[in-house]
Amino acid sequence: MSIEVRGFGSLPDGTAVERCILKNGSGMEAEFLTYGCRIARLCVPDRSGKAESVVLGHDTLAEYAAPGDVFGSLIGRYANRIGGATFTVGGKTYSLTRNEGNNSLHSAPGGYQNRVWRIKRSSHNDDAPSVTFAYRSPDGECGFPGNVDVEVTYTLSTDNALILEYRAETDAETPFNVTNHSYFNLTGSAAKDVLSQELQINADSITEIDDGLIPTGKFLPVAGTPFDFRRPKTVGQDIRAQEHTLKRFGGYDHNFVLNGSDGGVRKAAELYDAASGRRMLVFTDLPGVQVYTANSFGEGVKGNGGIPLKAHHAICMETQFFPDSVNRPEFPYENLKPGRPLRSTTIYKFTAD
Repeated sequence: MSIEVRGFGSLPDGTAVERCILKNGSGMEAEFLTYGCRIARLCVPDRSGKAESVVLGHDTLAEYAAPGDVFGSLIGRYANRIGGATFTVGGKTYSLTRNEGNNSLHSAPGGYQNRVWRIKRSSHNDDAPSVTFAYRSPDGECGFPGNVDVEVTYTLSTDNALILEYRAETDAETPFNVTNHSYFNLTGSAAKDVLSQELQINADSITEIDDGLIPTGKFLPVAGTPFDFRRPKTVGQDIRAQEHTLKRFGGYDHNFVLNGSDGGVRKAAELYDAASGRRMLVFTDLPGVQVYTANSFGEGVKGNGGIPLKAHHAICMETQFFPDSVNRPEFPYENLKPGRPLRSTTIYKFTAD
């Protein structure tokens, strides 16, 4: 078990970026970057004890800093999509950058994924190493009102879980929805696709979306559809079904409405790779999870070791409030408000069968 901090180069403006490495006593190792508060590597043992990274990453800071790159990052101030790139708070309408058609995606450019966070503290408590990253998001950043102080604590538990604890406070009401955008591949190799991995999601419905991936406000039951993962099935079983949105977007990019809405941490999903024996269980207290099957990568984008990245060679499990909740009062969501700090937990737990 250990905690180590190393340099990871500098951004074009000269800002230094650090890499923090955590190791527990059960064969798990994680690397985090202060740039974007990113999970750069997450090494987990397979059934034979061989540890490999189950998240996609890059070899260089320049690749992480490329426009639009979100590998392993903490997304904010508002993750996912805001329809029309506008919202209203206190009777005032705010406009964001339209970076995906008429909509705002991931508060880009200049979201939390493109900011350098500071390492606030680290701990070896109870043989479970942890590190806390902090960032002050200033009033007006990316078009959002209010100063927001955000902290994220990453902990490696003794039973090989990566625990993400989010905390946020504001001095003015503001939309707030953060998630981690890791690209998971339980094979441990970015050269292999994830279509044969088995996925189970505890969701009876998804949020219906239009052709811009913006929710219509309607919930669609998953029963009898390609979105029914209530029982385990392979990621690829229905990915090429003749369903309109699957065809349009080249795979899954959908918000699943998680069962159980009391606000407590509960199991959301499970992913299993039979070849390696690795299993990932996802727990969260948030109401949704965006399942994205890495339907496309930019031309020339490479993973660790220079491996060219191809469609469906990863899957994202982004725990979240539903997309466009700021414009959907019927969704389970409230803006971040002064005196009412946000606390949220997501857990990715790994085993090997």
